[in-house]
Amino acid sequence: MNIWVFSVACITLAAFLAHLVIGTRETASIAPSASDDKLTTHWVQAMCAFQMLSVDLLVVAVALFGIAFTDLGPLERPAILVLSALFFLWGLVWIVQMKWLNRPVVTLWRLPHWLVWFVCAGLLYFGG
Repeated sequence: MNIWVFSVACITLAAFLAHLVIGTRETASIAPSASDDKLTTHWVQAMCAFQMLSVDLLVVAVALFGIAFTDLGPLERPAILVLSALFFLWGLVWIVQMKWLNRPVVTLWRLPHWLVWFVCAGLLYFGG
């Protein structure tokens, strides 16, 4: 068993569960008035996109558990490095998006999701 990959699989599964339960509740709480068609359309689109990430997190967690408990032979290291790059890109996109939105009340430390993704990327990189 690859403990590095297993650790990231556990973190990713926890992120999936938090995303699904807490994130859905928080995002649902900002629903606009049903009479505002434009905002309602954008909110529904955001909710759908939000849940697409839930699916991504679950698929990545399952893939990581699979890698942790099986021997992929010569494909294992490249698979781990691809997933490491995915986590790195998630973290990078998070930071770019937050900087682009530029809301002083929401700092990188208030929404430190990027840090989790960079830690996961590093664990996979060094564990691959």
